[in-house]
Amino acid sequence: MANSCFHCLEPIPKGFVGSVTFEGNAQPVCCIGCQAVAETIISQGMSDYYTYRTESAGKVEELVPEQLKMLLSYDNDEIQEDFVEISGEHKEVLLSVEGISCAACAWLIEKQLLALGGIIRVDVNTSTHRAMIVWQDKHVKLSDIIKSLMEIGYKAYPFQADEEAAQKQAVAKAYIRRLGVAGLMTMQVMMFAFAMYFGMFSGMEEDFEQYFRWISLVLASPVILYSAMPFLTNAVKGLKAKQLNMDLPVSLAIFGAYGASTYATFMEVGEVYFESICMFTFLLLLGKYLEFRARLKASEFTANLQKLLPLTARKVDENNNEQHIAAKKLKLNELILVKAGETIPADGLVIKGHTTVDESMMTGEHLPVKKYQGHQVYAGTVNHDGVITLEINKIGQNTLLNQIIRLQHNALTKRPKLVEITDKVAQWFVACLLVFASITAIGWYPISPDKAFWVTISVLVATCPCALSLAIPTALTCAVASLTKKGILIKEAHVLETATKLTRVAFDKTGTLTEGRFSIKHIELLQTEYNEQQVLDFAAALERFSEHPIARAFAHITPTENLVQDVEVVAGSGIRGHWQGVNIALGKSHWFDNHASFAQATLFINNNAVADFYFNDKVKNNAETVVEQLQQAGLTCHMLTGDSSNAGKELSQQLALNSYQSACTPEIKQQAVEAWSKQGEIVAMVGDGINDSPVFNSAHLSVAMDTGADISKNTADVVLLNSDLNAILALQQVAKQTRRIVKQNLTISLLYNGSILPLAALGLIPPWIAVIGMSASSIIVIGNSLRLLKL
Repeated sequence: MANSCFHCLEPIPKGFVGSVTFEGNAQPVCCIGCQAVAETIISQGMSDYYTYRTESAGKVEELVPEQLKMLLSYDNDEIQEDFVEISGEHKEVLLSVEGISCAACAWLIEKQLLALGGIIRVDVNTSTHRAMIVWQDKHVKLSDIIKSLMEIGYKAYPFQADEEAAQKQAVAKAYIRRLGVAGLMTMQVMMFAFAMYFGMFSGMEEDFEQYFRWISLVLASPVILYSAMPFLTNAVKGLKAKQLNMDLPVSLAIFGAYGASTYATFMEVGEVYFESICMFTFLLLLGKYLEFRARLKASEFTANLQKLLPLTARKVDENNNEQHIAAKKLKLNELILVKAGETIPADGLVIKGHTTVDESMMTGEHLPVKKYQGHQVYAGTVNHDGVITLEINKIGQNTLLNQIIRLQHNALTKRPKLVEITDKVAQWFVACLLVFASITAIGWYPISPDKAFWVTISVLVATCPCALSLAIPTALTCAVASLTKKGILIKEAHVLETATKLTRVAFDKTGTLTEGRFSIKHIELLQTEYNEQQVLDFAAALERFSEHPIARAFAHITPTENLVQDVEVVAGSGIRGHWQGVNIALGKSHWFDNHASFAQATLFINNNAVADFYFNDKVKNNAETVVEQLQQAGLTCHMLTGDSSNAGKELSQQLALNSYQSACTPEIKQQAVEAWSKQGEIVAMVGDGINDSPVFNSAHLSVAMDTGADISKNTADVVLLNSDLNAILALQQVAKQTRRIVKQNLTISLLYNGSILPLAALGLIPPWIAVIGMSASSIIVIGNSLRLLKL
């Protein structure tokens, strides 16, 4: 008996004995799941699958009752709203199907589903691993369809396409339709063209030749008036906007030749070139389609992040009863249960249980993160091994996933200066091209009137600056996608340009160079009327309203005097409020100019210092390495900290920073950065606190840690989702590589356009070669940009 499984072809584990009968012979299987699937396939008369398959089937996972229960939720009308289209009595769904490996799988799936009553149509796409199914809901339910697929070893779930993905899919379909029409008609036109070519040598009667011309005109018209119409539409739009775009020379070439050939057909004079313009349009569309597919690849990571979100959620009521509802129906403060292996449907706080969570979709870090009660978890991340109950605290556009999507969109829609310059150059290039094409036509006409037209078309097409226009946008798209995978969110378009020019990096201390996880080391009472417990109570009552990392040192204290009112955060100084007519404040020791110490925080009552607080804070493990590598790259590293204690000086010496300034208010930090800028330095500021927000506006590049205050993240140009200092090195590496790729792309496109122009003008480039050259140059530029995705 063979050592591999008859169904999935994987080795049979020792000790397992099982088989199925196929064509009278016992065939071994590796598990009960494969045995059940193989028996189902054979018993339902679909054993041809094993005869004709070219790839192994996927390993079968047995369904557990919990999964079966989850499948039933797909029959809920509210849940189906997101992915099911209803047309009369029919419903249509697009399913992602795991395990499709060859054409035999498609055959097996179609046969299995069509055997169910109520299935109208099944279309399986083996390249996208999706199946489009139309069914009658009164005869069969969606859960039955998915369960039926699972019975033969295919795990299926509804495919969610966001608006952008759906739009791109529609564009791809439009390209294929136009390509189909162009390809089909071109073959017919070429057939008549060959007849006319041979007729020239064998002496075709004039009536026949004219008849063939009319037939060619009829066949070519759909190609020009349908397949090639987007080129003309885009050219007209460009002219209305007073812009010369790349479609203008192409449209002139296609519609000029079509008009001339139509005139020749009607007037029965001159030559016709229907076969050439049809083939020209077909090749042009093919090139554009390949270019579109390559661009789609470049942007696929930045698109459709919504598909990470699950469709359903387990809502838990006050009696601890579970109810499956559509995830989009979740509301603030509702409780949901998330079991091991499931994707978290909304942002929330863990209120029960503990687990580890895979947050790699946000941070790029695949190590699981431990989550306990009180920890924040995010929609789209995956719960690994625990059962947790969450209280939802963010929904809709406020979830972190939607913020990431919005930031990516903003970064990609804002245009860097270099892109604007390139676009203007491309416009001037098109204008010069039109003038040069006119000169070419005028120059060739006295020499060879027959060739003048086609040489001019070759010039118009071959030198179209498509590659020049793609050189920078594709590189930037790939760079942003690569950085997002590493947990680095780019918010402004200038980041990649600025990161390569940096000469100086300034760091905040707490939460940036240090972990920002404070613990109280020592309390020094300054007035005898308050004891240690009272000052801790006041401090804890105030810090409940603060996002500063020091507030976490008081998080374990439940204040007895917690009715602090009129709380106000004073950026760069501290936090203050009122309690029973008394002013209390916690912040820098010199806040009210009546006290000075090296304490990291001082408690004031009615502006008088009553206690000094000293904290422990651990330096980040990689801080020293990052500073060293930045210095080796020629940058100087500095620290601007609001901490007035000796901790800043000690940290500066430990990390060998070039300089440090302590007790900095937001204004002082701003002044320091502006002074460096006046000296010609290009400065990056890395911070996380509210007091860093003003200096972020003065720095050439601002970087915020995700663990920091929301206002600093809103102001910063870059947000490090994993709060890892190594991300600064990664940002520099990707920025430098992007600059190299952009230079290479510009060189390729300019060399191509510069070299092809004289060759086309001399008549050495036929139109079809010109089309291939133009498309190839664009694809080479995009392919070069795609290398950034591998960083």
